[in-house]
Amino acid sequence: MFRYLTNLYVAKNVFENGMSKIEANGEMGEDFEKHFNVNPSQMKFAGYFEAVGSVLLGLSFLSKTFGRLGSFMVGSVTGVATIKHFLAGDGYKGAKSAMTLAGLSLASFLSTFCKK
Repeated sequence: MFRYLTNLYVAKNVFENGMSKIEANGEMGEDFEKHFNVNPSQMKFAGYFEAVGSVLLGLSFLSKTFGRLGSFMVGSVTGVATIKHFLAGDGYKGAKSAMTLAGLSLASFLSTFCKK
């Protein structure tokens, strides 16, 4: 039960981030693009990847496969976001939310292999 609530929390946060990237058509602002060294097409792809992954993670109560795929997709995006924050010089404070979501999605992924 706790895993599903955690998955819904992660899915909600990541879905909101993904939709903001999709609605902005990948255009996050010139300062943002220079700071993180990304282009609009990469941001749009990341937004779609986040949105699909978060939907699958939200549907994890239906199947472990959904949970595994969703947590892998979300973990991939948030892991890259964590690295980008550190490379941009933001440090721990800048990468904290991405690290939290990456850690929760990793824990969710690993918990799908536990036998009940």
